[in-house]
Amino acid sequence: MKAASKALAARIAGDHATSGGDPGDPYLPGAGNHGYRVTRYDLDLTYRMSSNNLRGTAVITATTTEPLDSIRLDLSPHLTASKVSIDRGRVTRFTRPRGKLAVTLAEPLDADTEFTLTIRYAGNPRPVRGTWGEVGWEELTDGVLVAGQPNGAPSWFPCDDHPAAKAPYSIRLTTDSPYRAVITGTLRGTKRSGSLTTWDVDLPHPTSPYLVTVNLGRYEHLELSGGAVPVHAFLPADLKRDFRRAFARQTEMIDVFSRLFGPYPFEDYTVVITDDELEIPLEAMGMSTFGRGTAESGDRDERLIAHELAHQWFGNAVTAAQWKHIWLHEGFACYAEWLWTEFSGGADAASHALHYYSKLQNSPQDILLADPGPEDMFDDRIYKRGALTLHSVRQAIGDAAFFELLRAWVATHSGVTVTTDDFLAMAAAHSPVDLRPLWDAWLFSEPLPPTLGMPDDHAGRG
Repeated sequence: MKAASKALAARIAGDHATSGGDPGDPYLPGAGNHGYRVTRYDLDLTYRMSSNNLRGTAVITATTTEPLDSIRLDLSPHLTASKVSIDRGRVTRFTRPRGKLAVTLAEPLDADTEFTLTIRYAGNPRPVRGTWGEVGWEELTDGVLVAGQPNGAPSWFPCDDHPAAKAPYSIRLTTDSPYRAVITGTLRGTKRSGSLTTWDVDLPHPTSPYLVTVNLGRYEHLELSGGAVPVHAFLPADLKRDFRRAFARQTEMIDVFSRLFGPYPFEDYTVVITDDELEIPLEAMGMSTFGRGTAESGDRDERLIAHELAHQWFGNAVTAAQWKHIWLHEGFACYAEWLWTEFSGGADAASHALHYYSKLQNSPQDILLADPGPEDMFDDRIYKRGALTLHSVRQAIGDAAFFELLRAWVATHSGVTVTTDDFLAMAAAHSPVDLRPLWDAWLFSEPLPPTLGMPDDHAGRG
């Protein structure tokens, strides 16, 4: 990172130490590791499509946050480490407790010591099974995708798998030449040697492991013109015409969101269309992946396209420090869908709010938005109630203050991780009224408030 990024690195370190911790998350108690923070990943990978075989060398630069005589990383049981070394002394042994790589050091490391761990590994990558189904490295009919959220990153590289553990990446992936590799980050170059091609990618933005992805397929490249942000699309050749129709307003969408939320957070935006159908789209840093059905949908899936784009601001640039704060991703992205229709000539957000408020009235009211629990963190009620919460804030403080709040939220916290309390504090600084009754009703109570907006008996109080 540049010298100007040192303050950002310090903030990331603070997130890692205070956001539920250094790390550890009650929603994913098996993920994340204590005692260090990663400052960089360098991955050199070779993948053979026909045998689903992955070989890799991971060079992980990190700094201890406490004295350590061993280091643990998250790594799928389907990947086997063959050699582990460290630049600060030597490794006496490494073992594989479930879902982990445990490295024992010959000499302990003091706190605040930078070290570099080099891990050679190989195996047949598979998705990780968990509460939310299978996530991670997944074979397609003729290709691969990585669905990292929330704990799929260890399916393809050793890491500290926690959303607060952000770091930059360098990734080199060598694979069969008929396939294009679309990897999170900026392509620095390619090199073909015989039947293989190496794809060299740089990801300088601090990125949570779950937001780093790989797509492999027989893709062609399109560029969408007309917007301030470059948009790249990678898709099967037969979907070009359908894609241009379904994604006709993609650049306009970026422009609208840039006005509402602040400048697009990254250099460009990438859309991947797989040749397979996908149950849901997937977001990664600067990238979204959709199934072919979205390209073939005309404009029917425009809300999904808006939702995934909005995650570049809410979820990717500004990331929840723990999974219990997931409404800061999904509620915001859902509300962005409603804002897109409002600011692009369709129904206003208020109409959407009334519709979904009515639907939630007829749904079970047993979820706490501020802490829904691991089984319900991707429940659609989190998305809709989160969006309704934001609409209620907008009603309470007015459009000017509301959109200034959203822009300040992204500008202040881009590149680091946040909590619900962080948002409440920033909202208080932008509000002419006391919002605590609103938070009590929408975030910290299970029953749906009896009306949209600020609770009636507190409206207008300062």
